[in-house]
Amino acid sequence: MVKQSIFGRIAQLAKANINSLLDNAEDPQKMLDQMVRDYTNNIAEAESAVAQTIGNLRMLEDDYNEDVKNARDWGNKALAASRKADEFRAAGDVADAEKFDNLAKVALQRQMAAESEAKGAEPSIASQREVVDKLKNGLDQMKNKLNQLTSKRNELVARSKTAAAQSQVHDAIKSIDIMDPTSEVGRFEEKIRREEAKVRGQQELAASSLDAQFNQLEDLGEQTEIEARLAALKAGNSTPALGAANTASSESTVDEADFDKL
Repeated sequence: MVKQSIFGRIAQLAKANINSLLDNAEDPQKMLDQMVRDYTNNIAEAESAVAQTIGNLRMLEDDYNEDVKNARDWGNKALAASRKADEFRAAGDVADAEKFDNLAKVALQRQMAAESEAKGAEPSIASQREVVDKLKNGLDQMKNKLNQLTSKRNELVARSKTAAAQSQVHDAIKSIDIMDPTSEVGRFEEKIRREEAKVRGQQELAASSLDAQFNQLEDLGEQTEIEARLAALKAGNSTPALGAANTASSESTVDEADFDKL
């Protein structure tokens, strides 16, 4: 398998459909990260190759310009030699005239060689210029694609983080749903209800104990009153009150027959 050249890769990467690639990717974020790395590496390699190609073009252009200059110089020298030959011929000096005519011919020959070199380089220079223009355009497209990739990657990462945050918030809200008996709020509410029930029980217990104490106080007061009245009867100082007598007779455990014996 022939290894693809950098120029082929430039064309292929420049034409890549990012959205289509992402749609078919199992993990778009990983694919974007890999594509960003690939594009960055290929752009660096492409820049080096394009720079070398431009350098080669400039060398061809320099050689071409040198050939054009040489052709012009040799043309000027041929003209100068021809005029010199004409001057010698006009003066009757045939030998020197022939000599300078020969020099003019040599100069013209070299002019033709320089022109031939320049003309032969023109197609190569034109082709190389076209290649450089395409490479520059492809390189610009790759840089634009890299910007798109970076933007897509950043957008995807931001959306992923937002989705994760929303999911956490949703889970948090769900975990504290007051209708959920297993939630923290449900357990906390149940704990409060138990504490409230405990306080109510303590209040009832305290109230029951107070009632018993007050009943004991009432019983003690009544017994004290009976003892006081009995002592008064024995001393002959007073007679029992009607209400007190009724109360005593109704609550006494003494048999009524014992009173009949008096």
